[in-house]
Amino acid sequence: MKTRTIGPLTVSALGLGCMGMSEFYGAHDDGESIATLKRAEDLGVTLLDTADMYGSGHNEELLGRFLKGRRDNFVLATKFGIVRERAAYGSRRIDTSPDYVRKACEASLKRLGVEVIELYYAHRLEQGRPVEETVEAMAGLVKAGKVRAIGLSEVSAATLRRAQAIHPIAALQSEWSLWSRDPEVNGVLEACREGNTAFVAYSPLGRGFLTGRLDGTEGLAENDFRRLSPRFCAENLARNLALVEKVKTQAAAKGCTPGQLVLAWLLAQGPDVVPIPGTRRITHLEENLKALDISLSAAEVEELSTALPPGSAAGERYPAETMKTVDI
Repeated sequence: MKTRTIGPLTVSALGLGCMGMSEFYGAHDDGESIATLKRAEDLGVTLLDTADMYGSGHNEELLGRFLKGRRDNFVLATKFGIVRERAAYGSRRIDTSPDYVRKACEASLKRLGVEVIELYYAHRLEQGRPVEETVEAMAGLVKAGKVRAIGLSEVSAATLRRAQAIHPIAALQSEWSLWSRDPEVNGVLEACREGNTAFVAYSPLGRGFLTGRLDGTEGLAENDFRRLSPRFCAENLARNLALVEKVKTQAAAKGCTPGQLVLAWLLAQGPDVVPIPGTRRITHLEENLKALDISLSAAEVEELSTALPPGSAAGERYPAETMKTVDI
């Protein structure tokens, strides 16, 4: 397995996003998820990404059960800050107060059944609370030996720089893919590189859309998050499907799947980029990991970049209320 570096951590070049093993993408099966996690271990995946809000704790508990007897084989990344009021997607608030930072960490350690979390993220930042206050509390967890490195998710370049001035920020986790190229143009990627912060790219497959397997929301479960996504709405769908056709064409020429091509494109953006495609199925996991064997020339990278330029996707990444919590 090829590796990359996140702060003091060495991780597999592709991580595994575990969110869908608990919710947001329809029904889940713990047995299937555990089998996929075991296969990921066999194939050399070491970075597992979760959060306390995924399944309202279920995702961390699932990983906790899986990790028994194999803890040393994995680098665990989890997150805090999004507080679920009810199970519904929109019923939540943000809390990144120092007291909550400490309480959330203790709760995650217990659910995961571990003594230390390798990478601990602030999932979103609380409006009006200085990032310095939150980062200082997170740094306290590092000093106490409960966390090895800290990260932020979906913050602006200015916020990231303020955080970097307080404590090393090992990772910035935000959405980045061929149809979500904001980090390249809003200064976030530049700020990461100035401060030696790795970029962990979530939804690198465009929530499955860039694989070419979806042509809308028909057939998706009623509780599938994508039914709420503006990019999957009827008024945006045709434009976005046209983008996928461009990916399909180039993937066919390269002799790989569209999903493998877009992952290879992200991996080619630099050794400080770690995509974390999520899946609960072994077949998708195995397909994704084959992207590591695809070598793209500078011309091929440029061709893809030109075919799907920043801003080409129609619709926001999230519903309006959720967009208020990103890039602050």
